[in-house]
Amino acid sequence: MNSATVRNLLVRGMLAGLAAGLLALVVAYFLGEPRVDAAIAYEEAHSHEHGVETVSRTMQSTAGLSTGVLVYGIAFGGIAALAYCFALGRIGRFGARASALLLAAAGLIAVYVVPFLKYPANPPSVGDPDTIGRRTALYFLMVLLSVLLAVATVILGRRLAPRLGNWNATLAAGAFFLLVVGLAYAFLPSFNEVPKTFPATLLWQFRLAALAIQVTLWTSFGLVFGLLAERELAPKPARATTAAQATPVAH
Repeated sequence: MNSATVRNLLVRGMLAGLAAGLLALVVAYFLGEPRVDAAIAYEEAHSHEHGVETVSRTMQSTAGLSTGVLVYGIAFGGIAALAYCFALGRIGRFGARASALLLAAAGLIAVYVVPFLKYPANPPSVGDPDTIGRRTALYFLMVLLSVLLAVATVILGRRLAPRLGNWNATLAAGAFFLLVVGLAYAFLPSFNEVPKTFPATLLWQFRLAALAIQVTLWTSFGLVFGLLAERELAPKPARATTAAQATPVAH
């Protein structure tokens, strides 16, 4: 793949990331923000400390949320597009759209779902401020481990395929991934800092909303980027031949 194609796919990835970010923003605003407001109300009702609000809640839930999600979507789209350029042709004989959807599905699982199951998202008022640094470091460690394991799983599956066949190699590689992830879940420390009085329904609604935002982001990116990548990578001689045939020849 030449540099011009990589550059074009990078631009298309950023555009697809922007489109995915817009859809994720809608989900975040209508599903996530009401749960954040409810968690803040709980915190204010059960806390005697009231700090000075430097940025209003209205600003946080509108301009702040929009800026954060859209910038993240553009950056995420660019990184995913570069990963797509590397993975294209190395994960099997799939077309441009199928490769984009497979990459999006793998990215959702490795980058978000696996770390989320070990260290789920928590709303405001949940978590000890003294452990936030450790929790953040362990979360990103889990993300890194999950991504490396996903890459190793693909490599392992490809190497086992000539001896075991594609189906058995996929099962063996998947079992390897689940085994190592299970060991990581067992040995990495866990945190249970949810107050006993915090509403369980609100906690799970917040976590499901966080999951819905990521599913929307990755799925819409896979669909939009797959279409844009297919147009970029589709053979163009047929178009050129059609245009030449449509051009009248002077006599």
